[in-house]
Amino acid sequence: MSSFSFFLRSLSLGLVLAGVSLVATAQDETSTALEEAFALEPLEAAPTAVSGNAEKTTVIENPYGLKALWETGDYVSKGTLAVLVIMSAATWYVMVVKLIEQTKLLRDSKKAENSFWTAGSVREGLGTLKQGGAMWYIVERGVSADEHHEGTMVEQIDRSTWITMSVNRAVEAINSNLTSGLAVLATVGSTAPFVGLFGTVWGIYHALTAIGISGQASIDKVAGPVGEALIMTAIGLAVAVPAVLGYNWLIRRNKAAMESVRAFAADLHSVLLSGTRVGDEKKSN
Repeated sequence: MSSFSFFLRSLSLGLVLAGVSLVATAQDETSTALEEAFALEPLEAAPTAVSGNAEKTTVIENPYGLKALWETGDYVSKGTLAVLVIMSAATWYVMVVKLIEQTKLLRDSKKAENSFWTAGSVREGLGTLKQGGAMWYIVERGVSADEHHEGTMVEQIDRSTWITMSVNRAVEAINSNLTSGLAVLATVGSTAPFVGLFGTVWGIYHALTAIGISGQASIDKVAGPVGEALIMTAIGLAVAVPAVLGYNWLIRRNKAAMESVRAFAADLHSVLLSGTRVGDEKKSN
């Protein structure tokens, strides 16, 4: 019995020693594997950092946009885009030219109010005005009508009527010159959105046709071409909005400028006929 107990104790001790040996061996292998892993990890991390920097410096070109629209578009798309560009250029040209003309007219009106009426006569006042200006033209037509009324075919028309007709024609000529070109703004403002819409419809048609031929209807195949076609509508609106705003603004400025012109013409007409201005007649009355 004691020998059997001794045998069991020896066997237990041997198993314990074997387990300890296996655990120690496993720990050694694990530590070796960890050391190898940690020793190799920095070498693997370095290329990752380099590739990350390379990704930051890489510039990805947008496959869609105006450039792609022009390069991939057909003659109709390019022609529509060219028409919109021409309409926009014409709009800004008319707006700048009309603004300059209105500014000159308002400046001449203010100068005439300060210098013309202080002259001794209408002929002397004509010399104080800038030759070729709007106010100079009105005075010149009025003086010419007054001086050349006798001895011509218009002698059958009384002097007052002839002077009135000449001054009114000069005013209408100035008004016609101011309003010339505004029809371009009205036309662009009313038609540019529809021109852009036509370009969009045409672009979507060709985009859907190309998608149907390729047989790929994924979102990247649909969104790009359709988005390029919608750019036409945006361009049409960008052309039309400045034209409409510029038209309304110039019309308001024309009204203010023509009020000063008509007031000056009325005073000139009164001076040519009676020798006094309309304002002076009201004060005397």
